[in-house]
Amino acid sequence: MNKLTRTIPSGLVLAALALTGCTNASQESGGAAGGSASASGTDANKAVIDSVKKDDKIAAMVPEAIAKSGTLRNGAAANYAPAEFVDTDGSTVVGYDVDYLSAVAKLMGLKLTTANSDFPSLIPAIGSKYDLSASSFTVTAEREKQVTMVSYFKAGFGMAVQKGNPKKVTKDSLCGFKVAVQTGTAQETAAQDKSKKCTAAGKKAIDVVSYKSQADAATNVAGGKADVAFADSMIINYAIKQSHDKLEALGGMTDAALFGVVTAKSDDGLSKAVQAATQKLIDDGTMKKLLANWGNEDGMITTSEINPSVK
Repeated sequence: MNKLTRTIPSGLVLAALALTGCTNASQESGGAAGGSASASGTDANKAVIDSVKKDDKIAAMVPEAIAKSGTLRNGAAANYAPAEFVDTDGSTVVGYDVDYLSAVAKLMGLKLTTANSDFPSLIPAIGSKYDLSASSFTVTAEREKQVTMVSYFKAGFGMAVQKGNPKKVTKDSLCGFKVAVQTGTAQETAAQDKSKKCTAAGKKAIDVVSYKSQADAATNVAGGKADVAFADSMIINYAIKQSHDKLEALGGMTDAALFGVVTAKSDDGLSKAVQAATQKLIDDGTMKKLLANWGNEDGMITTSEINPSVK
């Protein structure tokens, strides 16, 4: 699968930490997210965001109505940790998307607000209820017909094994290994397809073990009951960061796709301001710091574009 599309909320729990994510992004079922911002990136990023100062050139690009309001309104489906999820207070939306937009807003001389809403409702509300949305939207040609998209991140598939890789799993062939996935995800389908190729080549099939949540999948790998955890790259990265040294990455990101901030098709120049702010955060190293504190620096892109060309 070449494009991530949000569909299924999942949990990713390691040790005593709990959070909820989604794999796979154009539809999405409901569900609240849980997590611990203090145990992850929010607290670490506070100082990074506080250090960001207003950029007068970028602020001048902001549409007049938004500039006068003093607020940049973001809508997000807060059930996709670590990108966006609800903190332990039960209401505050946190995650690397929120931290990133908080820094963007500061460059614009604005204050960010983030409202939690169902994923399918976000795009229809852009330009009215929300100024923009950073909610792990994969950049697709279909979406670019509806809205404007500003690229800021990339994600794909990722794998994790027990620390030290005691089962000697190879990243290029999972034949004969027990692979833990969440039921209904793109990774479950991909693992099943890989297994068919294994048997066609005369090798052992992959033992694809499907779990209701990413929590179960990751926990069983950490405990040695499965050999490989297979999920979206940002979920795998965060699992490793939260695992207390029980997991490590197997290989790098594959099947990468761009994510984009969504603005209205006619946004009075807001997308240009977002692109300029994003590029500044990339160029001065702020973006890397923000993502690294969530374990997702490998999602960095070097160039932010408005409506980038996609297949």
